[in-house]
Amino acid sequence: MNGKSSNQEPKVFILSAPSGGGKTSLARALADSCEQVVISVSHTTRPPRPGEAEGVDYYFVEPKDFEQMIEAGDFLEYARVFEHHYGTSRWVLEGFLAAGKSVILEIDWQGAREVRAAIPSAISIYILPPSVDVLAARLMARGRDSTSEIGSRMEKAANEMSHYGEYDHAMVNGDFAAALTELRQAVLAGQPPLSASGLNIEALVHSAKSVRLKNLDAANL
Repeated sequence: MNGKSSNQEPKVFILSAPSGGGKTSLARALADSCEQVVISVSHTTRPPRPGEAEGVDYYFVEPKDFEQMIEAGDFLEYARVFEHHYGTSRWVLEGFLAAGKSVILEIDWQGAREVRAAIPSAISIYILPPSVDVLAARLMARGRDSTSEIGSRMEKAANEMSHYGEYDHAMVNGDFAAALTELRQAVLAGQPPLSASGLNIEALVHSAKSVRLKNLDAANL
């Protein structure tokens, strides 16, 4: 992984993680506690979930409108994930930076590639679970996905995590408070995360599929 330093000027931070990795909770907690940090709100074609608000969680748009935005060149990056499209508006991002805010992008590895190509100064961080068992337990505990959806997400997690080496840094979200402190230090002080240094990430990736099956069968989902 490549190392990059940070300073007080507004920067773009890319956060990626498998579903259940905790990137959204960590990003929101950081933004809520730091007025100079904001989260870029993405556009999506998926319907809102209970409790989600327009312009806060996502900008919810119809597929035809999303296609029009693609044709107009409005997106810095976009991708299809679990049957729906997600995209980052370049105008939203540029507006935040112009206002002196550092911006967090919560995107997958494919979107991260596009953003890094467009913004070489962006600092990318991949958030990992401490184990695949923990990741499976988190997905089941959310209670919002069906058995097949949980299975799909766990299966996809192995592929997603295999791209961790493309990122500037990796960190582990085991204890939320510790992970939040580590993320805050990375964003505000340019301190590289160190929590993943003792984790066998390759073993984590290779065990994803078998752990998924074991946990789902054990839970009788």
